[in-house]
Amino acid sequence: MSKRLVVAESVPPESQPETRKASAEPRGARRKRETHESLLRAAYKLIAERGADAVAIQEITEAADVGFGSFYNHFESKDAIHAAVLRMVFDGFGSALDRLTQAVDDPAQKVAVAARHTIAMAAKDPLWGQLLLREWSRPQSFSLGLGMRLLRDLSVGVAAKRFNVSDPLMGLIVAGGTIVSAVGLQLGLRGEGSRLIERAGLSAVDFDKRATITLLQALGLPPAEARKIVGRALPPLDWKPTFAAPPPIHPGP
Repeated sequence: MSKRLVVAESVPPESQPETRKASAEPRGARRKRETHESLLRAAYKLIAERGADAVAIQEITEAADVGFGSFYNHFESKDAIHAAVLRMVFDGFGSALDRLTQAVDDPAQKVAVAARHTIAMAAKDPLWGQLLLREWSRPQSFSLGLGMRLLRDLSVGVAAKRFNVSDPLMGLIVAGGTIVSAVGLQLGLRGEGSRLIERAGLSAVDFDKRATITLLQALGLPPAEARKIVGRALPPLDWKPTFAAPPPIHPGP
C-alpha cells in the first residue's frame, strides 16, 4: 500500500491574528507613540516627587530611556510636557467625575462625590496625590481638573443658595483647601503617621467621609444634611492615569 504524503498548507505570517494585530500600527508610528508615552510617564513621576521647577529635561529623557534630542520631537519645552502631564492626570480625573455625576442635579452632592473620590484616589495612588499637593497652589489649577470643576459646582450652588458662601472663589479656597489638606494627611497616614494619629487620641476611620461632612458644613449645610449626603452610597470610579499619545493629525482634503 502506498503512503500518501500530506503536506500541511502553510499559513502566511501576515494572515495570522497576532501578526495582523502587530502590523496594524506602522513600526515608526508605534515607536513614536511609545516614546511619547515614556516621556510622559517619566515626567509624571519626577514632577510629582520633586516639583516641576526642580526637574530638568535631561532627567526626564534619562528616566524615559530616550535620547535628549528626541524630546523636542514630542514637546517644545519643559513647560509643554508639564502642561501635558497635568491635562492627562487631572483633566482625565475630572472628566471621569463628570461622567459619574452627570445625572446629579444637587451641587452639594457633586462636591461630596468629588471630595470623597479625590481623597480616595490619593490613598490608592500616592504619586497622584503628591502631584495634586504640588500643583494645587498654582493659578493654573483653577482652570483644569478638580479646581475648575469645583469652581463650577460651587458657583451653581451659590447662585441657587445651596451654599451659604457669598463668593465662589473664596468657596473654592475653602473647599479646595479642605480637600487638599485631607489628601496631605491621607498620604501621611501610612506607617508612622497612622501611629502618631492614634497616640494623639485621634482616629482615621472613615477619613474621607468625615472630611467631606466637615467641608459641606463649612459651605453652609446643616450637620444633619451634610451627614445624610455623605451617607449615600458612593458610585465607583474606575479610573487611573493614562499616558496615551495623541492620535496623528491627518491632513484635510
